[in-house]
Amino acid sequence: MHLMTLALPQEPSDGIAGWAADLVDAMGGPGAGLAIALENLFPPLPSEVILPLTGFAAGQGVISLASALFWTTLGSVVGALVLYWIGMLVGRRRMHAVWAKLPLVKASDLDRTEQWFERHGTKAVFIGRMVPIFRSLISIPAGVERMPLPVFALLTTLGSLVWNTVLVMAGYWLGDQWDEVETYVGVLSKVVLVAVVLAIVVYVVVRFRGRGRQRPAS
Repeated sequence: MHLMTLALPQEPSDGIAGWAADLVDAMGGPGAGLAIALENLFPPLPSEVILPLTGFAAGQGVISLASALFWTTLGSVVGALVLYWIGMLVGRRRMHAVWAKLPLVKASDLDRTEQWFERHGTKAVFIGRMVPIFRSLISIPAGVERMPLPVFALLTTLGSLVWNTVLVMAGYWLGDQWDEVETYVGVLSKVVLVAVVLAIVVYVVVRFRGRGRQRPAS
C-alpha cells in the first residue's frame, strides 16, 4: 500500500516529530504503535508529540483514524506490559531490600504504600494512564504487587484508549496546528512535576523534623 508523505509544518523532519513521522510513513499504523510502545519505556519520548502527529496523519489520509487509535493503544499496552514484567522481576523482596537502604524512609512507609495499592490499585492504574509522567511508572508497582495480569491489561487498555483518543483526535481536528497540543499537555506535565517535587520536599522536611524530635536531650 502506498503511503503519502506527511506534509507537516515547522519542518518536523527533525527531532522526535520527524522520527515519528518517518515511522508512520514507513510502517503506517504499526509504526505509530511502535513509537508509543517506546514512549512507554522511555518517558522522555513525549506522547503529546507522537499522538497528535498520528492524528494529523490520519486526517491527511496516511492511515485511517481507526488504525491510528488501534495501533497506538496496542503500543501503549505492550510498553506497559514490559514495565509490569520488570516490576514482577524486581519483586517485593528486592523492593524491600532496596527500600531499607534509602535514607529518610521507614519500612512502615513501604508497607503503607503496599496497603494503599491493594485498596486503590485498580483506580491508580486506570487514572495513572491519563496522567503525564505517571503513565509509564504506574505499571512497575502493579507488577511488584502482582496485580492480576488480565485486570492490569484491561485497565491499561481502557486508560490508554481514553488518553490516546483525546490526543489523536486533537491532532486530527487541529490539522496543521497539531503541534499546539504539545504546548497544553506540556503545561499539564510541568504542573504534575511541580506537585511531585513539592510533595517530596514536604516529605523530607517532615522526616527531618520528626528525627529532630526523637533525639534524646543531652
